[in-house]
Amino acid sequence: MHFNAVGGRLLLSPTMRALFPGSFDPVTQGHQDVLRRAALLFDEVVVCVMFNANKTGRFTIPERLDRLRAAATDLGNVTVDSHTGGLMVDYCRRTGIDVVIRGIRGVTDLDYEMPMARMNHELAGVETFFIAADPALAHISSTLVTAMSRQDRVPSADVSELLPVGGCGSEGS
Repeated sequence: MHFNAVGGRLLLSPTMRALFPGSFDPVTQGHQDVLRRAALLFDEVVVCVMFNANKTGRFTIPERLDRLRAAATDLGNVTVDSHTGGLMVDYCRRTGIDVVIRGIRGVTDLDYEMPMARMNHELAGVETFFIAADPALAHISSTLVTAMSRQDRVPSADVSELLPVGGCGSEGS
């Protein structure tokens, strides 16, 4: 809880917590940018590795958590967690989080995210807060980074430029 001054009175208000969920396989500069910006807007941000049945994981959950911790090193109000069994709204209910952060690169992302946002609200009253991608990073996605790194024609340095600086490491093979 914290206090807000409103009309000369101090009002007790709840701490604003938000969840930034994703598969984060791998963590990209785009993820790091959304996380940094969300950390400026909310009292606490929980960045959480979630299971996505539509994606084949390249990195283990512990590796992704380590990369997220490295990406959030200088963000004191960010915690890192994982939830791989059940719906995201189950995690929100269990942890008392009412806001979900989603980064949006363009209209395709928005078209994909809107039905989920509506369903999360319907199921658990969870609101979705969309953060528009930095235009300089809007072309980066974990799927594309993974696809590029698997191609022998693409130098590792080209892929590493898309990943956060400071400990998120080389993609390896």
